[in-house]
Amino acid sequence: MFRVKRLQREEIREQFAKEGVILLPSFLQEKEVRSLRQVAEELLRRSEPPLESEAAFLGEARQPYLGTIRRLRQIYGRNPRIDAWMRSEAIRPLLREILGSDPVLVTAHHNSLMTKMPHSSTETRWHRDRRYWSYKDDRLLSVWLALGEERVENGVLEFIPGSHRQEFPPEAFDEGPYFREDYPPNRPWIEKKIRFDLEPGDVVLFHCGVLHRAGPNRTETPKLSLVHTYRAADNLPLSGSRSAEYPEIPL
Repeated sequence: MFRVKRLQREEIREQFAKEGVILLPSFLQEKEVRSLRQVAEELLRRSEPPLESEAAFLGEARQPYLGTIRRLRQIYGRNPRIDAWMRSEAIRPLLREILGSDPVLVTAHHNSLMTKMPHSSTETRWHRDRRYWSYKDDRLLSVWLALGEERVENGVLEFIPGSHRQEFPPEAFDEGPYFREDYPPNRPWIEKKIRFDLEPGDVVLFHCGVLHRAGPNRTETPKLSLVHTYRAADNLPLSGSRSAEYPEIPL
């Protein structure tokens, strides 16, 4: 587990390059987190599209997943407090250090209020985000902000450190495309998994190629998190791809 406050910028860059994930504990103060949580709860109450339901994610309409929100998409532009967080000046020096360039806020991917609702959320299996994205290279990182406690019991993120540097054969993934747990050569990688038990205001940065997953929420309280992505300024989306369809915000 790597805590940024104990590291210098060069160490942060080297650690991120090696592991593909890093924790920024207590990055936001309690008052700021509480304000964002209130906004998130109100947006969730409205549940205005675009959004993704658990039933749509599963591809089947059955209880208890009907009507359960998995995430609100395109969250940037819905509220000025969230917009300010996604453009935060406090994190920019760290982003520049890791990306090696000025950061650009991506709105095509992530850009979501993520939820794990009590007793009606589902597992998110091992995957890499870059399999769904189309850019010149892999200088992309995501910022995950916990708006409440995140533990195994309510679906905390887990990561396989170093997996962003590994080229896996096609058979390591299913048609999902998810990293197969039934494929024997994958098991040593999965056994390396780590997690950060998060407190409100904690932030996790993770590389677009690092394998990650999350379980369902088995508690009585909704788990809410904000996630968005940055690219290096010269790491352009590929023309004609979904990655190029949405506006971007240079910082």
